[in-house]
This record gives sequence, structure tokens and C-alpha cells, in this order.
Amino acid sequence: MKPSLDAERDAIVAALVPVVDGIAATFGPVCEVVLHDYRRSEESVVAVAGSVTGRAVGGAMSEIGMRVLAHGDAARDELNYVTRTDTGKLVKASTMVLRDSTGAVFGALCVNLDVTAVQDAQSLLGALAGIGADVGEVPVITFGNDIDSVVDAILDAHQLRQNRSWAGLDRARRLELFRSLDDRGVFAVRRAIEQVAARLGISRASAYNYLSQARASTEPEAAPHPDGGHA
Repeated sequence: MKPSLDAERDAIVAALVPVVDGIAATFGPVCEVVLHDYRRSEESVVAVAGSVTGRAVGGAMSEIGMRVLAHGDAARDELNYVTRTDTGKLVKASTMVLRDSTGAVFGALCVNLDVTAVQDAQSLLGALAGIGADVGEVPVITFGNDIDSVVDAILDAHQLRQNRSWAGLDRARRLELFRSLDDRGVFAVRRAIEQVAARLGISRASAYNYLSQARASTEPEAAPHPDGGHA
């Protein structure tokens, strides 16, 4: 990378640090603002204000960040999505990617609002009025200060859905696991393949082989759908 481009990215990050504090102060204690620099993916948090997800400077990205990293320069802002933390907080969030003058994505500014109290109040008012309040299925996102805990949580969630161990999965489901992890950006993180292999009790070579097969099987599965459907 050219030194001037690296300096430009440093300047963008430095300029946004006071913005992090300003946004958090504007919205008060229900708001958390996190600034990520993906050039240091395993310790991407460079500034944080507020405490909704428990992030800290030097912490890791969440699986949302992994997804942005996996999409690279094609990544887009994700605005006003609702998720739930593993502690049960309902969070309204926005992730805005940071680009340099070449259009390359190198970080993100994330705003997280704890709307749990709002949902509780809505439920109470709905009960008083005889109207049910249902937010439906809200995806649970793991926010951790180390990347290993985030990868572990994704693997745990997949195992819970399958209700069986790695040894109990047939080949198709093993490939589906690696395809799912790849789609969620897990393998965009350095050393993730080693962690996944260790968790599954297989060799790193076997993990790379499953990943290669999962990626190779994606295009043939999508080909029979010229109308834009997904396999």
C-alpha cells in the first residue's frame, strides 16, 4: 500500500474519533458508538463510547464486521437493522463502511441503540390495549472483545440448529456448515480456519479441503436458476 494512502486512512480514523463521542453523548446512555479499523481485524475497535454490547478499544469485530470484511469493497452500509445480543438486549443498529479515496473499504462506524426498554413499553401498552406486540424472530449477534469468542459463538449456534456434533453430520451437512461460515465472513479472519478445525476436531488440511469443496459447489447449485432464484 502506498504510504500516502495509508496516511489518508489514518487521517479518516483520527477525524472520526471525536465523532464517536459526539454521537454517543447526543443519544445518551442507550447509545454505543464503535469505530473499527479493519486493517487490524483481530483488534479492530479503535474507539468506543457508551456500553451497549460491552465493547472496548482493542476488541474484535462482530460477525457483522466479518461479513463486511468478506464482501470487501462491494460491502454496503447496513442501516437500522434490529438484532439481539447474547445477553438479551434488543439493539437497533447501523453499520456504515469507511472508504478511502480509491473506494476501498478499510473500516466501519457502528451505532448501536439499546431499544429493550422501548420494546418493553410497547409490550406493556399493547397488553393494556389488548393488542399483542411481537417483534418476530430477531437474529442474535455475538459481540465480543476477542475474535475467537465470536467464531465460537457462530459454531455453537450452528451446532444448536443441527442438534448434532460434527461427527454426526453427513457430507452434505458438513459442506453446508463450511458454506454457511464462509458466507458469514468467518474465513475472512486470519487464523479462523485453524480455530474451526480445532473446534471440529479435524486437521487444518481437512478444513481447507471442506472449504474448497463448499466454495466449488456454490456455482453449480446456483446455475439452474436463471430467473434469479437461489439454490
